[in-house]
Amino acid sequence: MRRLRILWLALATVAVAFPATAQVVCLGASNTVGKSVSTQDAYPAQLEAMLRAKGYTGHVANEGISGDTTWGMLSRLDRAVPVGTRVVLLQPGGNDAQRGVPADREGNVAQIVERLKARQIAVVMVANSRYIALIQQGFGADGIHLTAAGYHQLAAQLLPEVARALGLPAN
Repeated sequence: MRRLRILWLALATVAVAFPATAQVVCLGASNTVGKSVSTQDAYPAQLEAMLRAKGYTGHVANEGISGDTTWGMLSRLDRAVPVGTRVVLLQPGGNDAQRGVPADREGNVAQIVERLKARQIAVVMVANSRYIALIQQGFGADGIHLTAAGYHQLAAQLLPEVARALGLPAN
């Protein structure tokens, strides 16, 4: 019985010292970075704060690069999304068309999603339509990027889907 108590105490100590953390990665372009706002006002940081309020202890990584294309995201996928990641929020943006990059946007997005799903990672798409709707509601900073309040609204919209993917309470 004493050995069992010692083992239980050791396991509890390890659980406190090294809590299980889920990984969330936001992969995208300037609207993932949070162009026009501080790092803390970008949607990944705001989403992390909202998840913490639900008991999430992991980190939400911001792997956005301003001006990135879907080809760029595909080429850096393995570096940006480490082993142990459970959820990726994918924001392909509109830079392929804006930059005149001869890329197969839909094909690149499909490859990214396929590779993530093969790794058992849930994918949450952050479509351009979400940004457009928020900009039309008055949350636009420059017609393309959001204000801090807009990124907060976006994080709040994404929260239920991400929480569900992590197994956290939806409300």
